[in-house]
Amino acid sequence: MEAAQIIVLVAPLFFLLIGLEYWLGLRRGRNTYRLNDALSSIGLGMVSQLVGGLTKLFTLGIYVWVYEHWALLPALSQQSVLVWGLGLLIYDFLYYWHHRFGHTVALFWAAHAVHHQSEDYNLSTALRQTSSGWVAGWIFYLPMALIGFPPLIFVVVALIDLLYQYWVHTQQIGRMGWFDRWFCSPSNHRVHHAVNDPYLDRNYGGILILWDRLFGSFQEELAEEPCVYGTRDALQSWNPWVANWHVYGFLLKKTAATPGLVNKLRVWWEAAHWQPPGSASAKDEAYDPKAQQRFDPQVSGLRRGLASLLFLAMLGLTSWGLWQAHLLTWWQQAAVLAMVMAGLWGVSRLCTGDAKTTPDDRAQLA
Repeated sequence: MEAAQIIVLVAPLFFLLIGLEYWLGLRRGRNTYRLNDALSSIGLGMVSQLVGGLTKLFTLGIYVWVYEHWALLPALSQQSVLVWGLGLLIYDFLYYWHHRFGHTVALFWAAHAVHHQSEDYNLSTALRQTSSGWVAGWIFYLPMALIGFPPLIFVVVALIDLLYQYWVHTQQIGRMGWFDRWFCSPSNHRVHHAVNDPYLDRNYGGILILWDRLFGSFQEELAEEPCVYGTRDALQSWNPWVANWHVYGFLLKKTAATPGLVNKLRVWWEAAHWQPPGSASAKDEAYDPKAQQRFDPQVSGLRRGLASLLFLAMLGLTSWGLWQAHLLTWWQQAAVLAMVMAGLWGVSRLCTGDAKTTPDDRAQLA
């Protein structure tokens, strides 16, 4: 069975848990969902999966080529539980560094920023994934190919690591004692998504939070510092195209305006807020996350209803495209992606309208 088909089969469970989390939030008087934000996040996940199908021959192809030509231990057995367990452990270690570079190097942040753009934090946020990770993210996992882990093991442990991280995107589960000390948990991952100064660029672990403790990037959630979510350069849009490419656009403009070849290259290698020597830093040391307004255009019930119907149609098309991907040509898959992108653009327009944004009531989330 293809990985894309597994995602389609697991998707009903994702939506069931989203419904459960929404119901629980209403019961507790602490709802963390907005329709516009949830549709945007889930839509970006749909696009990410479709793009992944188009680019897997590139990303997985490189892994297979390195494995077939340079593997040090090509005889690692796919029947060994030890090999599978070690593969998952090594993948999680490599994911930690991929994730850390995704926050500290502009090239990788341009892709990873998509996942952090939501100013809500709930299970739909977990589905909010980039469509440009194929550009350079594959580099981090080549050590597994060099060691000699077969492509099947690599694909499966990567899927396990990804699926594990779904449940930690919630505000409805509090601290978990000893579990928080060893594993990525809801509390630890809330910190990772927060823009508060104490939490910024912390807790990168996928399954194990142990890596953060070992490499000095761990921060526990503080009772006196409620998490505020999003990015400091707020997206202010539901458009999936803008969400995926606006950081790249920013970096390209910054590169053009930066003098000197070395400094132009550093724009992409340094952190996204880096400025060349002699320039004022773009990083605002006095940033107050609670003062930031949340993007929340108010539109009519009719628009929300139409957006929901259009979104469901695109969800159905995405599910069909993923299930049939192994039978479709590359161009047919690209056509499905184009139709889904057009539909989600329509959803974004319906959810935006001509209304202005409304102030964020942070007290409701505190």
